[in-house]
Amino acid sequence: MAMFGSNMRSEVGLGALLCPLGSNVVIQTACFSVGTVLPVYSTFKAIESREEDEQRKWLLYWAAYGSFSVVELFTDKFLCRFPFYYHMKLAFLVWLQLPSVDGARHFYINLLRPFLRRHQCRLDQLMGFLYGKMAKFVSARHTEIEFTRTFLMKIWESASHMVQNIINPGKRQISGAAIDGPLEHVETSESEDKE
Repeated sequence: MAMFGSNMRSEVGLGALLCPLGSNVVIQTACFSVGTVLPVYSTFKAIESREEDEQRKWLLYWAAYGSFSVVELFTDKFLCRFPFYYHMKLAFLVWLQLPSVDGARHFYINLLRPFLRRHQCRLDQLMGFLYGKMAKFVSARHTEIEFTRTFLMKIWESASHMVQNIINPGKRQISGAAIDGPLEHVETSESEDKE
């Protein structure tokens, strides 16, 4: 009986994912998860493991995904009306990541790299212009930006401390990661006894 219920749930889930006329919420969530959530974690693992091949693989993925996202920004309102658009998008995102086909590398070498090389001079000028405008904006709004940054950092620290105290009361995090951030000192009963 439990086996029947298990098969029934997987069929319903797969049916919801593959139904072209149903709600796009399920397939859009799958696209987001496959396109962003899984690669973020895989990128983290590649950075922490210090494997250059893995880092290069995910760097190529993010270049391909970013350029796809730029194109999608302008075409999504039109293309999303096609019944299998999100299914094709999901298949494309899976293709980019699959090690057996190395889709991100093919996308980069065959499409992105030739395009960027052909337009590199104009893109450098555009980026220089945009960076100049951003620098002017930041310097003109320095006080407001600094206030907002300080405010958000205090909120983040408070929330972080609350979560740490809930999850690990009285424990200190030990880091052995490839990229280390500052360690926070959390007082324990031993450090209180010494004082």
